[in-house]
Amino acid sequence: MNNPTQPNVKLINGPNYQENYANSVQMRVNIWDFFLVFGTLQQQTETQVEIKNFQGIYLSPQQAKALLGLLQQNVSGYESAFGEIKLDPRMAPQGPVH
Repeated sequence: MNNPTQPNVKLINGPNYQENYANSVQMRVNIWDFFLVFGTLQQQTETQVEIKNFQGIYLSPQQAKALLGLLQQNVSGYESAFGEIKLDPRMAPQGPVH
C-alpha cells in the first residue's frame, strides 16, 4: 500500500491571532468533541485559588488524539533533555467526565 504524499503546508496567522500563557487547562468531553478551556491560575491564599479563563477551544476526537501524540512526543523529548517533569500530587485528575 502506498502512503499518500504529504501536501506542502503554509501557515498563516489570521488577523485575530494572539499568543497567551496558560497555567490552567480544564477539559470537558462528550461523544462529539473535546472542549479545552485555557486560563491563568493564581493562588490567592493557602485555601483560595482564582482561575481567570481566557480561551475555549473545541477539538474533534481525531484532533484531540493527534494532539495527545504530539504532546507525548514533545514531553518525552523535554524530559530526555532536562529531566523528569514533576507534578504536584494535589493536581491529579479528579471528578467525573461529562
